[in-house]
Amino acid sequence: TEQKVICFSVFFSKHNIAVCQLVEIQIINSEFISGFVAIVVAACALNFQRAVGLLVISLVTLFFLVWDWINDRYGNWVWEKLHPIRELISKNWVWIRWMVNVLVLLAVVCWLTMDTAQLGTRQLVSFFGLLLLVFLMLLFSKHPFRWSWQTLLCGIGLQYGFGLLILRTTFGFGALAWLGRKAETFMSFSNAGSEFVFGTNYTDHFFVFKVMPILVFLSSVISILYYIGFMQWLICKIGLVMQVTMGTSPIESMAAAGNIFLGHTESPLLIKPYISGLTLSEIHAVMTGGFASISGTILGAYISFGPSHLLAASLMSAPASLAIAKAFWPETESRNSKNLLEAASHGASSAAALVANIVVSLISFLALLACLDAVLSWLGGMLDYPQLSFTLICSYLFMPLSFIMGVSWEDCFVVAELIGTKTFLNEFVAYQKLSELIKRRKAGGPEYVDNVKQYISVHSEAIATYALCGFSNIASLGMSIAALSALAPDRQSDFSSCGVRALIAGSVSCFMTACIAGESICILSKLFRACLHEYLQQYVIWIANTSKLCVSLLSFKWTFITQKCSY
Repeated sequence: TEQKVICFSVFFSKHNIAVCQLVEIQIINSEFISGFVAIVVAACALNFQRAVGLLVISLVTLFFLVWDWINDRYGNWVWEKLHPIRELISKNWVWIRWMVNVLVLLAVVCWLTMDTAQLGTRQLVSFFGLLLLVFLMLLFSKHPFRWSWQTLLCGIGLQYGFGLLILRTTFGFGALAWLGRKAETFMSFSNAGSEFVFGTNYTDHFFVFKVMPILVFLSSVISILYYIGFMQWLICKIGLVMQVTMGTSPIESMAAAGNIFLGHTESPLLIKPYISGLTLSEIHAVMTGGFASISGTILGAYISFGPSHLLAASLMSAPASLAIAKAFWPETESRNSKNLLEAASHGASSAAALVANIVVSLISFLALLACLDAVLSWLGGMLDYPQLSFTLICSYLFMPLSFIMGVSWEDCFVVAELIGTKTFLNEFVAYQKLSELIKRRKAGGPEYVDNVKQYISVHSEAIATYALCGFSNIASLGMSIAALSALAPDRQSDFSSCGVRALIAGSVSCFMTACIAGESICILSKLFRACLHEYLQQYVIWIANTSKLCVSLLSFKWTFITQKCSY
């Protein structure tokens, strides 16, 4: 014992500074945690409804901290103990996979049968349209027969799951709307800097003085999160989930998840340290995810036009973009993962070149498109058709696409024109036109004026809302290439080579989301709600009768046993 005391004294004398610092850190951490817990308890006691957000954030943080602690302490032990189960599953994996596939197929067939019996055959058009889009992506794949079935099927499955949760449950849609409001509030903090620098009328130049400063603000925040290690932790968590379900890499999975709330120019900032080392397939997946969704930055502007379900469309398109991207450009390379979790701390200064590249590219692409429209209008004027334009030509091309998404035939031309506007101009103008159609329908005016349709049905409006929800247009192609090139100049040629295919894949992801909405959006009708209410009432009555029967049987069995024992 005396020798141990002497050894401890010698050790403490050598490392007394480190030990004191460690003790001080532990005391500070315990005081901080105690103070934070006291704040949460006091906030809940004063006004629980107001403190729900803080309570949820605290519980989620506690859950992940405890999870990480348990994983670090007991993860290897649990993994070793599960070795017999893992070996059993690996031996029978082929049969398990076939059973799961058969069960999923039966579930899809039963669901389609029940929906068709309740709602008619319209949603079948959307379902087969979805299958057709997937088939075309596989047919024109960059590397045929090299695609991953796990990524494709799980991506579409997640898309369906999100669609059912959002479109068929009020809880799912309410939770998503809450997240959207919080993201919009967070983005609005950049308005303080914009107003101070550019004046109170900075919104007159919406794109340059309203949208671009958000890039600077977001770059600063993300740099801080990288510095403290939060972004690395988040990449590992999301990457783990996506790798298990879809088999994709953590980097492209993180970019796809970030695109739910961020735009195609902001989301590359999440993976800035890794862009130079991405494979061509991963570059294609990152660009596709950006084209398949809209950003929280301009979500408020789109919602002010009238269309709803925008955030839901971004969420549903995230897994679909990965699935389609990996089918359209399968992975055939291996990436060097050295220094994968290097922190990026360049701050707001790194966003200056990004903003400049985006603005210049947008000006050039829109100017070229205006020049092309002017040439087509001049040629059309020779044939007494001066309204000829690139957008109008594409409207006729997109009519079959509108039909397979579930749009009624009389509305196909109008929706196709919206898709053409979105693809060859931008989604902002397309949503503005859609909002005008919605206002005309609500005003109750004539449906046709001089044989020109003035508005479309509610069902077609919903499908159009989901189909337009993405940055997949020619101007965004230039912006995306410019943004990625500013972050990794040595890969500019690779970004350009992947751009067109990523634009097509992003558009298809939006159209797949519209197909799923075409299948499910009828659920929101009053007729179906009444039917659902009636079915729920019958189900509750059946549960009650079954419970009474079970109680009666148990009572009879107990009486029989007691009588037998008495004899």
